[in-house]
Amino acid sequence: MNLPATLALVTLLIPQFTSALEPEETRLGFIALSDGKTFDGWKQDGNWEIQDGAFARVRPKGGMVYEKALVPDDFELRFEWKVSALCNSGVYYRPGQVEYQILDDAHPGHGDNPRQSAASIFFCMGPSKRATRPVGEWNTARIICKGSVIEHWLNEERVISFDYNDPKWAEEVGLLRIRGGDLTGRGGKLSLQDHGHDVAFRNLRMRTIPAEEKLTPDPAFKPLPVTGAALEKEQGRVRGMLEKASKSNADKKAQ
Repeated sequence: MNLPATLALVTLLIPQFTSALEPEETRLGFIALSDGKTFDGWKQDGNWEIQDGAFARVRPKGGMVYEKALVPDDFELRFEWKVSALCNSGVYYRPGQVEYQILDDAHPGHGDNPRQSAASIFFCMGPSKRATRPVGEWNTARIICKGSVIEHWLNEERVISFDYNDPKWAEEVGLLRIRGGDLTGRGGKLSLQDHGHDVAFRNLRMRTIPAEEKLTPDPAFKPLPVTGAALEKEQGRVRGMLEKASKSNADKKAQ
């Protein structure tokens, strides 16, 4: 199938909620993923509601998955998010454990570790700075992926920008691999996480980045360091994951 036909097919698969887009976003080829009134295109188990045009998780049961189309290989996703106190949630955009972390950074289990804080690639790459707004206020976000370059934005600040094939990030990429995440994965579904806390998302829109458009990582990008008790806790978790994987492999060999 040629490129124009492929793009036409993608256009047919994704609902055309163009009224939700800014003119600049329409020019760039963004598609709105919600009309703010229905769950058209999304699958959930009744624990999410639409409140003032937003998807709101209001009771436990599970996340929401976009079923109309897979996430393109090269894409930009823009959205807004709002958390309740001590909330933990996320947006999954690659197969497996590749997550834009949504968090109240006061969360006692994660907020002290930049690799698990808001706008991080969870358990992989921390942001360069803290940029969240107070609990109850809307935050703007972007996820941009082109080739092996990934960017996370928070409140119009580019807080992550790196090439995962660059050897200097091997330790961070290796951490994610231990958890079960693979940045090279493609063809996943967009998913909004229910991690046991009330959270809301709105104005989700996505575009396929064309081949001729370049994305260059910020050479000055430097993630916040993980130190002290947060680092010790992370290292303990890694040891536990490795021990579990080793035992699983041994059990398979014994069968």
